[in-house]
Amino acid sequence: MNKIVKISMDDAGVNSISITHPYYLEALSNIERIHRALLDVIKDEFDRRGRSDVNPVQALLLYNIGDKELTAGELRSRGYYLGSNVSYNVKKLVEMGYLSHERSRTDRRSVRIRLTDLGQDIHDIVNGLYGKHMRTVEQVGGISEPEFRQTNTILLRLERFLNDNVKYRL
Repeated sequence: MNKIVKISMDDAGVNSISITHPYYLEALSNIERIHRALLDVIKDEFDRRGRSDVNPVQALLLYNIGDKELTAGELRSRGYYLGSNVSYNVKKLVEMGYLSHERSRTDRRSVRIRLTDLGQDIHDIVNGLYGKHMRTVEQVGGISEPEFRQTNTILLRLERFLNDNVKYRL
């Protein structure tokens, strides 16, 4: 395993040793960049269509909701939303008519959300974009289905590792 050992001295003259795994740090950076690139691709698709009514984060949120009825908390816990301001975006999407909301019959504190017809239109645009990508990613991007399977396995293991760090305070 490739490790880089760095020895440094702080202002007080104390040596510190840090061991880094450059591929781990590179993978984390790549994941962040890929997410930002995905948002850019979604923005570009909406720009091409002359649509500026929703931003890429909101479009991705609407896509991820799909035909489900969820609470705002479930959006984050299920990984459908990666930002910190889910309540703001849900409120804006309700105000703009892309989401409908209704109090839960069993727990009046909880609000259930689902797509409206306008929200479904946004979902369909993102779905079409993903369909195009699935048809061309191997030919244009050079990434095969087995490579995606392996990548997904690795990413799930990394996610589990990170979640376990919080859950078990590793």
